Amino acid sequence: MNQDTNRTPQHKTGSGFGKESTAAEVIAGIDLTGRTAIVTGGYSGLGLETVRALVSAGAQVLVGARRPGHAREILEGAGIHFALPAGAEGGTVSVGALDLADLASVTSFADNFLSASGESGAGLDILINNAAIMASPEHRVGPGWESQFATNHLGHFALTNLLWPALAAGRGARVISLSSTGHKLSPIRFDDINFDTGYDKWKAYGQAKTANSLFAVHLDFLGRDAGVRAFAVHPGGIMTELQRHLPREEMVAAGWMDQDGNVDARFKTPAQGAATSVWAATSPALEGMGGVYCEDCDIAEPTRTGSPEARIRGVDAHAVDPSDAARLWTLSAEMTGINAFG
Repeated sequence: MNQDTNRTPQHKTGSGFGKESTAAEVIAGIDLTGRTAIVTGGYSGLGLETVRALVSAGAQVLVGARRPGHAREILEGAGIHFALPAGAEGGTVSVGALDLADLASVTSFADNFLSASGESGAGLDILINNAAIMASPEHRVGPGWESQFATNHLGHFALTNLLWPALAAGRGARVISLSSTGHKLSPIRFDDINFDTGYDKWKAYGQAKTANSLFAVHLDFLGRDAGVRAFAVHPGGIMTELQRHLPREEMVAAGWMDQDGNVDARFKTPAQGAATSVWAATSPALEGMGGVYCEDCDIAEPTRTGSPEARIRGVDAHAVDPSDAARLWTLSAEMTGINAFG
C-alpha cells in the first residue's frame, strides 16, 4: 500500500478557532461521557489544562506522572474531581506512576491500564502524549539513549504501542503527539541519533520534536484501518515548567521575557496552549482525518521557506515526510524492542 494513499492534506480547514482560543472554548458542546483518556504529564502547564477540559466534558482521565503524589496534590488543588458524589455525573481523574525514560515503568503503567480496562470492558478513546523535557543538559538513560529523544519520543512510542489493544478497542480513538516549532531546529539524525559525537541541547530538542511529528504520521498510516487516527500538535509558545532547564538570561536573550521577567505578549496562556491538543483530540470536524501537524486549533500549512515567519509558523517538510516516518518507526521498534505492528 502506498503511504500517500488517503493522506489528509497538510492545509488549513477553517476550523473557526485560532491562536487565542482556549481549551474550554474548543471543547464546548462536546460530550465525552463514558470516554476514557490518558494524558502524560497531565498535572502541570498544558497538561493540567488539557485534563481540566477533558474532565469538564465528562471523560475519565488517567494522568501518567513521574511523581504521582505530587500530581495528585496539584490536581486536587486545581479542583479536578478524583471521585464524584453519589448520583452525580461527570468526568473524573486518576493518577498512575509513569517515568517515560524508563521502559520498565512504561510497561508497568500500560499493563496496569490494560488489566483495568479488560476488567471494565472499556477501551482507550484518547491518548495525549503531552509530557516532555526541553533543552536539558546532556544526560543518558536506558542503554545510553540521549534523554530528550528517549523521554519525548521513545517513551511515548513504547507507551502507545503497548496500549494498542485498548486503542483499537476504543470508539474511533485518537492519539495526539505534542511536537512544536522546535522541529525546525533539526531533522532526525539517523547517523547519530544519540548525539554520541557531540551534544547540542537545542538540536537534540529539535530532533525529539521532529520525532513526535513523524510518529503521528506513521501511526496514523498503521492505525487508520482500525479507526485509530493520530495528530501532531504545536501548542504555541507558553511559559511553563518546560523551561525549567533554561536560565533567565537565555530567555531574555531569546526575547521570551524582559529583564524583569515579564513574558512577551506573543506567548499564549496555558489554557490557550492546551486548546490545539484538545481540539485535535475531540473535534468532530476531524473525523476521517489524521497524520497531520496542527497549530492554532487547525491543521497547519507547510512552512513558507524564506518567509519572515518560517521559524515560527507552519511545518517543515522533514517533520511530515512519510519515508522518514516509516524509517523512524522501524528504528524506534528496534531500540525499544516494542512494536504492536511487527
